[in-house]
Amino acid sequence: MKDLDRKQIEEIIESRDEKLVEELIQLVKEANVSFGKQRKEYTFADKVSDSIAAFAGSWLFIISFVVLLIGWIIFNIVSTKPVDPFPFILLNLLLSMVAALQAPLIMMSQNREEERNKEKATSDFFVNVKSELLIEDIHTSVKNIEQKYDKILKLLEEQDINVDKNN
Repeated sequence: MKDLDRKQIEEIIESRDEKLVEELIQLVKEANVSFGKQRKEYTFADKVSDSIAAFAGSWLFIISFVVLLIGWIIFNIVSTKPVDPFPFILLNLLLSMVAALQAPLIMMSQNREEERNKEKATSDFFVNVKSELLIEDIHTSVKNIEQKYDKILKLLEEQDINVDKNN
């Protein structure tokens, strides 16, 4: 299943070549296309990056950061010996450092999220292909059953006619 790409599978389905579709149905039936088993383990750094990105995108971060900034400014304005007097150059440096560290961490987390989304989309595609092929297989089986049923009905009707003629 892994050897076939999306385009090849779509071509096989659209070609309606009975033999190829049957082989594809067998491959799909035997394939395990669940998403959960394909998930890979991430490193400690990846997990830390994801945690920081999740925290940086939360209301808790925004509120605590605003409170910290207001506290820093009030402390340095009111204090007789301010750590960072107006125009708050140290605060500006700290904010720049936070932004410089936060941006790549968030981007790394987004890249991993994009990777997970691609894996899920691929898995969804194969699940959909499997479902479509199985539905087509069931449809074909139902058609065959209908044809056999029709033959049986004809035979029964012929027997009824023969029985009626003999009576």
